Amino acid sequence: MTGSPLTALRPKHPSPRSLSELAEEFGFTVLGAVDGLEVTGVGLSSKSAEPGDLYVGVPGRNAHGADFAASAREAGAVALLTDRAGAEHAADAGLPILVADDARAALGEVAAWIHRTAENPATMFAVTGTNGKTSVVYLLYGILRQLGITAGLTSTAERRIGDEVVTSSLTTPEASELHALLARMREVEVRAVGIEVSAQALSRHRVDGLVFDVVGFTNLTHDHLDDYSSMDEYFDAKRELFRPERARRGVVTIDSEWGRRLVGESRIPVTTLTTIDGVDADWRVTVLEESADHTSFVLEGSGGRRLETRVPLLGWYMAANAALAIVMLVEAGHGLDVIAAALEGDGIDAFIPGRAERISGDRGPVVYIDYGHTPDAFLQTLGAIRRSTEGRIIMVFGADGDRDTTKRAEMGAIAARGADVVVVTDFHPRWEDPASIRATLIAGAREAVPGGEIHEIADPREAFRAALALAGDGDAILYAGPGHEDYHEVKGEKIPYSARDDAKQALRDAGWLE
Repeated sequence: MTGSPLTALRPKHPSPRSLSELAEEFGFTVLGAVDGLEVTGVGLSSKSAEPGDLYVGVPGRNAHGADFAASAREAGAVALLTDRAGAEHAADAGLPILVADDARAALGEVAAWIHRTAENPATMFAVTGTNGKTSVVYLLYGILRQLGITAGLTSTAERRIGDEVVTSSLTTPEASELHALLARMREVEVRAVGIEVSAQALSRHRVDGLVFDVVGFTNLTHDHLDDYSSMDEYFDAKRELFRPERARRGVVTIDSEWGRRLVGESRIPVTTLTTIDGVDADWRVTVLEESADHTSFVLEGSGGRRLETRVPLLGWYMAANAALAIVMLVEAGHGLDVIAAALEGDGIDAFIPGRAERISGDRGPVVYIDYGHTPDAFLQTLGAIRRSTEGRIIMVFGADGDRDTTKRAEMGAIAARGADVVVVTDFHPRWEDPASIRATLIAGAREAVPGGEIHEIADPREAFRAALALAGDGDAILYAGPGHEDYHEVKGEKIPYSARDDAKQALRDAGWLE
């Protein structure tokens, strides 16, 4: 598996398209001469513009993207797509201009047209929900490869094109990057793609221009209430994926009221899945065994359909995620018996970076690094660790700055109830006062468990080492939040920091890891 620069996301052999035909296809007003011009790519950033690009200038928080049209031209962009205000901003940029009512809303369809996305033969999967999206996408990827299918994915952690890996910057890439990624996948004959779709991706047009073959829903829990005014509004954003303009079929986990509501409001055919006894669903998951290294389960459907397997990941919810991936594959036309044969032996072959990732060795405390930073993620992960741990649980965590503040007290409370020792530290304070963030988390923890053992250590390196000093054989440490990430964001600066690498070094220093 190889890491790659961001340029790997683009097709290596793009097929030029006529700029005048593009304008005609979408009914854009044209300012300047476009006859004879061709485009080979499209992008929102003047800094990453390449020769042959259509540069798209949209309003931003501090400036209009059209203000940077001249820089895009210098980088090789051949034209600008923008709105009426942007056209005025870029009048002297030296580029022909295509004018749309809303350039961002047009971007997905335009990118699909430029990159000929409709010609892509790959089966398209999408997963939405609060927790579990990344896991399901990786599980789909793993099972597809076990079926002998060349697969790709895009997730919070990575973009994968076969064996090529690129680090992600957004959960769901901008439409321009996403369609370029799919075009690159088509070049290397990727035949199935899993895409993690956030609520923001749907609200901000990042998956426009795509119609998915099968979409999946995991759950809906408290998160992103800085972007959405209520849980109902957050749900509405997710529900958008279950429209015929977005997808052909769906699979919905109905363990929650939100899942059951989605089934009732979906405008595409849906298949249902549950882990709860007594809930009527098309498929049922039953966990057979949970351990620190794997979770085994059985998936049963109507007509006596049955598959028993295991996933090399901690927690019952990973069995639910794996089952959702399997049912999505069945809905896409893969036989359950064929999937079962592919998984014979050791079960699903999948690795999910930063998701309850065990980084410790055979001696000393078991240490997990996890990306989860929502109340429900804390609750489920702590519960899974408790069921596989004989000793104490020590939890290290912080909270995102400049993000949903309403969940912080609940995160602190759940940590205090689920762990024996809590160590509160800094996690991406961004422009907020980190001491204030920590105070809110600690207040939630102390209110929930007044006599609980709580430590406040601002520096995450020192925080983990303090947790490690409190742990011994049979204990477990959960370091929640940073997961796969390799930076710590403070006042606009991304300071290099890998929780995974630092924790491994601390284990080596303590003599627990060679």
